[in-house]
Amino acid sequence: MSIDKDLIDKLLENYEKPEDVIGENGLLKQLTKALVERAMEAELTNHVGYAKHERGNSSENKRNGNSRKKLQGDFGEVEISVPRDRDGTFEPQIVPKHQRRFDSFDDKIISMYARGMTTREIQGHLEEIYGVGVSPTLISEVTDAVQEEVRTWQSRPLDALYPIVYLDALMVKMRHEGRVSNRAVHVALGINLEGQKEVLGLWTTANEGAKFWLQVLTELKNRGVKDLFIACVDGLKGFPDAIETVYPQAQVQLCLVHLTRASLNYVNWKQRKLVAADLRQIYRAATVEQAAAELESFAEKWDAKYPTISRMWQRNWERVIPMYGYPAEIRRVIYTTNAVESLHMTLRKVIKNRGSFPSEEAALKLLYLALKNVARKWRHVQHWKEALSHFSILWQDRIDAASQ
Repeated sequence: MSIDKDLIDKLLENYEKPEDVIGENGLLKQLTKALVERAMEAELTNHVGYAKHERGNSSENKRNGNSRKKLQGDFGEVEISVPRDRDGTFEPQIVPKHQRRFDSFDDKIISMYARGMTTREIQGHLEEIYGVGVSPTLISEVTDAVQEEVRTWQSRPLDALYPIVYLDALMVKMRHEGRVSNRAVHVALGINLEGQKEVLGLWTTANEGAKFWLQVLTELKNRGVKDLFIACVDGLKGFPDAIETVYPQAQVQLCLVHLTRASLNYVNWKQRKLVAADLRQIYRAATVEQAAAELESFAEKWDAKYPTISRMWQRNWERVIPMYGYPAEIRRVIYTTNAVESLHMTLRKVIKNRGSFPSEEAALKLLYLALKNVARKWRHVQHWKEALSHFSILWQDRIDAASQ
């Protein structure tokens, strides 16, 4: 809608300083009040069938004066006049009954909350920027309205196939059964056929364990995930068995970053760089045969001092080698859970201002809002066309089966 320039000139004819437009009693606040009141008058005219100051049919519903209502918004608090009808059936649309804030004001509260600001910080920010005083209860009411959205998101249907899924847990302090403790928030991050990352869900329990992951994977299957090609996980005991119980055709790829870190725990500080460099030769080998030869060379060089490391790699070898079946440009996507760890790092930045959460629901609410912000910045996975081509050659029948 275009606005008449002459009208704008008339509105600004007494303009001298910015406060005249955006100040506490500036033009924008007055204009908002006038437009909202005029819109509600138009709505009531349509409802009762006649305009203000006109005569209506005596048997019809009548106008019945006005009531006062205070609204909070970007321009501070504004008092508006709300028209009423005699039958009490008029329901304003622009500012519904019982609404005390403009929608954009609630959006700002949720946006600040999603970025990790505490209730006290949100209060101070709104007071400083908009001159509006809000209570902790109001902030809780606004953010609690997200809970239903979280429940809907957590139970939404999922795609039938995710070629790659990363599974990992994040530890978060929250109150549970009357005491505060670190609880594991299990995160499933999938890459769909279009090469887009998608968080499939969040689940909390006391500790990360294969038994609970089995429940998570079963839920994913019940929500529509028929198949996945590769599951990237850390070295949690029993994890691969849990995955293969639900998805027997899935390849389980152990995160080599986790395995390397676990290996370096046995090494003194002076030799860590040397050992890490030799381990890098294993997982950067061109073929599985070359990788096996590099592991053998590593054992010959370091077993006398650190025998546990080569044994650890040999014990997990079947979970290390799946990546060698893929071209070099897509191995990096497969052999590390960096994608989900990067997500965890972002989430930790959001929750660091809170000592703990009063409940699991409060923790999931903030993590969900933070995820929405993160997901807006996600791009397609690099080299995804090459990866999908490779998957199609290997498993076109599984892609076809999942799409049926």
